[in-house]
Amino acid sequence: MANPTTSSKGNETRGAGSQGFDKAREAGAQAVDKAKEAASSVGEMVGNAAHTAAQAAGSAAQNVGRKADDMTSSAGSGIKQFGDTIREHGPQGGVLGQATKTVADTTKQVGKYLEEEGLSGMFEDVTKLIKRNPIPAILVGVGLGVLIGRVMRS
Repeated sequence: MANPTTSSKGNETRGAGSQGFDKAREAGAQAVDKAKEAASSVGEMVGNAAHTAAQAAGSAAQNVGRKADDMTSSAGSGIKQFGDTIREHGPQGGVLGQATKTVADTTKQVGKYLEEEGLSGMFEDVTKLIKRNPIPAILVGVGLGVLIGRVMRS
């Protein structure tokens, strides 16, 4: 027959082994939980950094756009003054006088347009023009591509 003390020692050993296994399982579960928390924190930090970077890039783009519009308006003002200069210093009578007047008026109109609309207004107008006339826009694009290709090859 089996010795009762040997049997109880085996049970104690099994119980201790089971307790050790439970403690190991618990420690593993805690480690997994901590890893999940750490991954979540890292994910949040990366998301926040990406959001901040996107905001900074958007702000920089707006500043560049505003500066480009300001520079375009300034250029428009200069072009208007150039139109006045053409009118003042060009011939006043005859066919040349009429041509000078036409060039001066057109130059002033271009300057006024640039001054009022700016670069963003020009892009909107070009977009509308392309939408209304897509085939001529494509042909102009192809023509410009061929022209640029020839210039670059030379």
